[in-house]
Amino acid sequence: MSSQERPSAAGLPLSGCRVVERSRTVAAAYAGRLLAAMGAHVVMAEPAGGSPLRQAPPWLDDGGESALFAYLAVGKHSLLCDLQAESGRARLDTELTQADILLDDTPLRERAALGLDAASIGERFKQLVHVSVLPFGASGPKADWDGEEVNLVHAGGEGFLLPNGLSHEMFPDRPPLKIYGHFAGYQGGAMAAMSALSAWWAVPQAGGQYVDVSIQDANLCVGSFALQRLGDGSLEHRATRHFRYGGVFQAADGYLELLTLEDRQWLALVEMMAFPEWAMDEALRDPLERSRRGNEINQHIRAWMAQHPVDEIVSRAQALGVPVGRYRSPQEVASGAHEQARALFADAQLSDGRSFQVLRAPFQFRCTPLPGGASVPALDSMATQGTT
Repeated sequence: MSSQERPSAAGLPLSGCRVVERSRTVAAAYAGRLLAAMGAHVVMAEPAGGSPLRQAPPWLDDGGESALFAYLAVGKHSLLCDLQAESGRARLDTELTQADILLDDTPLRERAALGLDAASIGERFKQLVHVSVLPFGASGPKADWDGEEVNLVHAGGEGFLLPNGLSHEMFPDRPPLKIYGHFAGYQGGAMAAMSALSAWWAVPQAGGQYVDVSIQDANLCVGSFALQRLGDGSLEHRATRHFRYGGVFQAADGYLELLTLEDRQWLALVEMMAFPEWAMDEALRDPLERSRRGNEINQHIRAWMAQHPVDEIVSRAQALGVPVGRYRSPQEVASGAHEQARALFADAQLSDGRSFQVLRAPFQFRCTPLPGGASVPALDSMATQGTT
């Protein structure tokens, strides 16, 4: 185990696992971030000038620090590996000799010239799990295609369904959208991390292997329900993808979402609204009739919601078993009592020593709490600290 590894990482599930990450996209970088959070020693093999993610917005402040890179790189190490130079290749080979997993999103057409093609890696490092993370995978007609976030959200089918619900009601002429941020990239990264661990678990029996991860495939899995509905002849569309009644509502001081799929939830909703006269219509006992009259029902619900504050509605809904959730701002999430109790955020340090708060991980371990205090590495930090 490297002398750089934080002592507090010892005992975590991946303590002792060594990962080399060559990433220029969110997907591969997030895969490394998840493995690092579980205790792996993750080395970012950065090209000359550093990872492009170091220059990716949004920024933490006027100092030009990338918030995206800070989140994705915290807890990792940096090693400058210019693969155009012999010395850079030697540096990378030294790391791969010790590594268990390689995460790589180098475009397929560039790999052979850099010695990163699957055949070359497999021949030289027979116990290594080589995980390729590409927009459309490493095989098939689109293997050489590039893909930005907007391309991948639409390639996975989700963009076709946005905006929907209240957004479509308010802006019916708005064109298809992408989800804010890096939704597609994070889905691909999560799949890459799980695939890497599955292959690493099998190394004692199967040896090293090549894992081909497609970010498009990962996003198709997320939207699989829409694809399933094609089997019964239903094509979902942003204009029709909504609950017949329920969905997003504006309350007196914010927004919330209401879901009523079962009779008991409908009856609890009626009770929550103090049994309004319109809801006492005998015909509304029939769920099919409620679906047919969904727009009418939503108008009544919308009028009632507008008269009450969100927290009051949520509190009454929780007591009665009505599925309702508040739309919270990022600031509300970061300062939330529940999130604080679960220690969801931890202190971390930028490469210049300044502190910031970072999301730890989307999981916890009962026996080995996730450590805080990790740092965002400066470019080539391993060399400057005397570790290779």
